[in-house]
Amino acid sequence: MNNSIYPWQAYTWKQLLGLRAKLPQALLIHGPAGIGKQALAEVFTQILLCEASGALQAPCGGCEGCRWFLAGSHPDFRRLEPEILARQRVSVEVEDEPAPTAAKPQKASSEIKIDQVRELDAFLNLRSHRGGRRVVLVHPAEAMNANAANALLKGLEEPQADAHFILVSHRPARLLPTIRSRCVALPVALPKPEDVGPWLKEQRVADGEYWLAFAGGAPLRAVEYATGAGEHVSRYRQALGARDFDALAAVNDRGQLEALAEVLQKYALDVALASYAGRARFGGAKGSPNAAAWLRYARQMGKSRLLASQPLNPRLFAGEMIAGMPKT
Repeated sequence: MNNSIYPWQAYTWKQLLGLRAKLPQALLIHGPAGIGKQALAEVFTQILLCEASGALQAPCGGCEGCRWFLAGSHPDFRRLEPEILARQRVSVEVEDEPAPTAAKPQKASSEIKIDQVRELDAFLNLRSHRGGRRVVLVHPAEAMNANAANALLKGLEEPQADAHFILVSHRPARLLPTIRSRCVALPVALPKPEDVGPWLKEQRVADGEYWLAFAGGAPLRAVEYATGAGEHVSRYRQALGARDFDALAAVNDRGQLEALAEVLQKYALDVALASYAGRARFGGAKGSPNAAAWLRYARQMGKSRLLASQPLNPRLFAGEMIAGMPKT
């Protein structure tokens, strides 16, 4: 198996390799966030563009196609992603250089916009530079706004020879039904905890089981929590378990609001799941006779997570979230 593929992805990787002979024009790889779908799509794209004749199970890494892909400059590959992800992926450091202007930098967009899709026109209508396939990777596909989605749909309805789309989605239900209908879907399930445990130990993740549970079984999310993103999460979970509402409300900045909303949402979901199904998902909570209220509260906290990045008063917003918590 390719070394770039996570251990729990072996079966899905075999499925992908089986699609190479009759590659669909559009492939939709979907599943929960944090399980490595993008890594699968990246390596599969590389093997599609690999020019080594013996690369049957993995890209060779040494041919011109692989070198160009790894350098981010393959002429037969395009990537559609929100600007905010592009900035995270491509880190540009400028040392000892004065700022060119005093203007405030624009906030990076979290959407894939129609202009990005339109830029594919020339790429799709030209012949392959290397005489092979042309590949467009869209991640996450649900980030396309309405105009971008309709523009991409046009490309799917008018397929070009040897041009292929690979869509990666955490929430495929948010895609246009007409886009989904033109894709061959490849679902990627959450891995079994026993398949993830050894890998978490290799990553030197402390309390791996704890963080894997809070991440809903998603290994990459568990690592994010354990290596820094979980500092506030741990504090809020401890305060919630002790019913220390003053500590819960001690939010000093907007950066902590999303963590608080996530902890409250997952706790509420656990109460509802323990009530209805007898088993919690995110780390444990007891059931309640008021399960329906906890489920409504979980939905409200989902909305609060979306609002957490807005210019809100942290203390007031935290207090409002806590005040809405069901009493029993």
